[in-house]
Amino acid sequence: MPVISDPAQFNEEELYVDLRAALGLPLYLKCEGFNFAGSVKLKAATEMVNAAERQGLLRPGSVLVESSSGNLGVALSVIAASRGHRFLCVTDSRCNLPTIRLMEALGTRVHVIREPDVHGGFLGARLAYVRALCASDDRYTWLNQYTNQGNWRAHFRTTAPAIARRFPDLDVLFVGAGTTGTLMGCARWFWQWRRRVHIVAVDSVGSVSFGGPAGPRMIPGLGTSVPPPMLDESYVNDVVHVEETDTVLACRRLAARGFLFGGSTGTVVSGAGQWLARNGRDGLTSVAIAPDLGERYLDTVYHQDWPVSAAETVEGIEAIEAEEAVAMARPA
Repeated sequence: MPVISDPAQFNEEELYVDLRAALGLPLYLKCEGFNFAGSVKLKAATEMVNAAERQGLLRPGSVLVESSSGNLGVALSVIAASRGHRFLCVTDSRCNLPTIRLMEALGTRVHVIREPDVHGGFLGARLAYVRALCASDDRYTWLNQYTNQGNWRAHFRTTAPAIARRFPDLDVLFVGAGTTGTLMGCARWFWQWRRRVHIVAVDSVGSVSFGGPAGPRMIPGLGTSVPPPMLDESYVNDVVHVEETDTVLACRRLAARGFLFGGSTGTVVSGAGQWLARNGRDGLTSVAIAPDLGERYLDTVYHQDWPVSAAETVEGIEAIEAEEAVAMARPA
């Protein structure tokens, strides 16, 4: 094991879960939650802060500010604390309480937006707050994860090459779409190196990222109410939209097998399962990126009374468990 002096120096790159045993799904899940920020966002946070420091944007007295639904806020909190920067995270009421408390424990000041923008939803309201703050006070340095090139470059430099090394014959890669930094970094890398990899973006129903109609979304992370400036659809072969009830179902099925993943991971796994069911699964080498772990979702995705976990989700779990029980009872 390495000896480190900076939390950004540790990120487990080589851990995959073979979901054939857990879910009967021919899919390898790249686990990105094993670092001090608990998610894939540590990579983008490190890349963006490094660039801001090199460019002299972070001066004595500067305050980092960023809009985040949660995971990037935690990642920037880790980086800011380790390097002595002050940080203000602007989030909204969908951000779960454990995430807010974690950021505050790391010394971050958290501002929660309670009312969505009429046209831009919660993201639009967060962005408007950050813009107004930066216009009124030059102490604030906004990294702007939505347009910052370091967001996708972090995954071009690390995530995609790591997947290619482990799976040289990769056929399909499933990536969740939020800011689309992970998606664009991986897609650009495979395109540049002429790897014939089918790139499938996984988005939430209600997200407008790929032109779908806006709708309510309860689970933070994937999806957006404002078209992501970083997205270039020419790099994407397919898009799968996932209902949030299916996200919850996927998370709970994984937890029933001992794997506690976050909502973003549940969405990606559900989307990958839907795509493989429609397009054939035999003989394909498929990988999905799991952005986070599940501890921060205990009061939401894993809570039986949470609004999204409606009766249809419970019935879905019971139906799957019944099918599995019948399958297990069949003679070999």
